[in-house]
Parts: sequence; structure tokens; C-alpha cells
Amino acid sequence: MRFRDKELLFWAEVFGIQGSAMPLIALRVLVFGLFATIVWAIHEGSDELSLHLGVGPHEVAGAALGLLLVLRTNAGYERWWEGRKLWGGIVNQSRNLAIDAMAYGPEDRAWREQFIRWAASFPHAVRLNLRDQRHSTSMIALLGREAAERAFAAHHIPNAISMHLAALLREAHERMGMSAFAFHQAEAQRGILIDHLGACERIRSSPLPLAYRIEIRRFILLFMLTLPFALLEEIGWLTPLATMLVAAPILALDKIGTELQYPFSPTSLNHLPLDQLCLKIETDLLSMLEVGDALPPAHPDRVTQDEVEAVPVRPLS
Repeated sequence: MRFRDKELLFWAEVFGIQGSAMPLIALRVLVFGLFATIVWAIHEGSDELSLHLGVGPHEVAGAALGLLLVLRTNAGYERWWEGRKLWGGIVNQSRNLAIDAMAYGPEDRAWREQFIRWAASFPHAVRLNLRDQRHSTSMIALLGREAAERAFAAHHIPNAISMHLAALLREAHERMGMSAFAFHQAEAQRGILIDHLGACERIRSSPLPLAYRIEIRRFILLFMLTLPFALLEEIGWLTPLATMLVAAPILALDKIGTELQYPFSPTSLNHLPLDQLCLKIETDLLSMLEVGDALPPAHPDRVTQDEVEAVPVRPLS
């Protein structure tokens, strides 16, 4: 990336709205700013009443609060990253399953196309399951409306797709000459896909404990409500502005930690791009139907030594 592009990217991310937590916490920041304004106005309007507190306790409490927020954000990010690794596994295992079927399965064109289309539908089914959805135009395009509607009507769509893939493999083994070794290899790949699905469901169904979130947010509320009293004598009329400047990163980290717990939900901030991943798998698998005819046979003996030496060698970078 060129220097100018890096500069543009920096400023675009600084002022960007997409993917930022600030629009989601702006109202909360303004509420704390308004509260600080009221505290400052009461303090300034009364000669006898002093609302000032020492700033020392907030220095210690701020450090503890920052540590808790970082730990919580890291816990949320671990869930997000685990989800991304699991979907990387779904990408790889879908390819492995399709390659095994194409390389060792029967030569019957109809069987091959059926298997690839159902294998390409599995990631879409996982996406629907993780998002509690029951319809996909992509699956209709892959399977046809009748077969897709039967899959949508199943209690667990990924299980229904996987069972049909197992039935296709069994048919290839028992009736179409697929060897036992190839059959067991393909079955192993199909089983790993189910394992990845189960791990994704575990992430979706087990967010961070509610008590953990409640106590951190109570700590944030107590800290922000008492902060203006500690700043009154230090910065005077700038107390509301300083309060909002402190509230913004604290509330942003709290919101990010919450959003990262749900990496599969399309309503979550910076959710995983499941639609793009499913489309990538679908494109890769469908291309395997024609790759065998598209690649010419290799003839290494036709390449002379002079032709090999004529290829320019580029330095490693």
C-alpha cells in the first residue's frame, strides 16, 4: 500500500461511521455530560455548598476499571476470533469434501453435480442456523425450489443437508463403485464440518456471564457519576467536556466487548462476513465441476532446459 493510500485510510477510519461504536454510545455520553453540567452549575451557583471531592480515589478506580474493560474486550475478541477460525475450517473442509468426491467418487455427471450443489449449500445452512433464519435465495438457486423448501422445513437445516450428503456418499459406495477408503475419507471430512458447526453453536448460545456484564456496568455508572465532583476544582467549567471525553472511550470499550460476543449476528458491530464466506465456498465448489475438463494434461518432457533457464528469476522480497 502506498504512503498516500495509508494516509487516506487513516483519516477515513478516524472520521468513519461504519464499524464505529461511537454512534451507538453517543446518547449515553451526552447524558453523562448533561449530568456533569448540572453538578457544575449547582457548585458554581452556591457559595456555601461545595460539591468537590478529591481526585485521588478516581485515579485508582480508573486504573481498575480500565483493566476490567480490557479483560472483557479480550474475552469478546477471543470468541470473535474463534468463530473466524471455525469458519476458516468450514471453508477448508468444504473444499476437501468436494475434492474427495470429485477425485474418488463415481464418474456419473448427475451424481457429481448433485453432490457439489448440496455440499455448497451446507455453509449457507450453517449461516441460516447461526442467525435463526429459515430462508436463503442462494440455497434455492443451488438446489431448486422444491428441494430447498424441504430443507427449510427441517428442524435443523444443516443436519438435513449433511444427512443428504451422507446418503449420496453411501449411494456412491454401495451402487456406483466408490472405494471403501474414499468413502471413509469423505465421511471424515463431512464429520469435521459437523464438528465446526457444533463449535459455532456453542459460541452463539453461551455469551459471557450476565453477572459479569452487570457488575462492570454498575462500576462504570458509579465511576462516571462521581467523576464530575472530582473535577470541579481542577478544571472548573470544563468539567462537562472532560467528563464526556472520559465517558466516550470507557463506554466504547464496554460496547465493543458486548458486540464481540456475537460474531455471527448481522446486527452485531463488526460481525463476521458469513455471506461473503458462503459465496466464496459456493463459487469454489461449483468451479470444480468443470476444472477436470478445463486443465490440459501435463507434459513436463516438452520443456527444454533452455526454456527453463530463460525464465527470469526475481529476488525474494
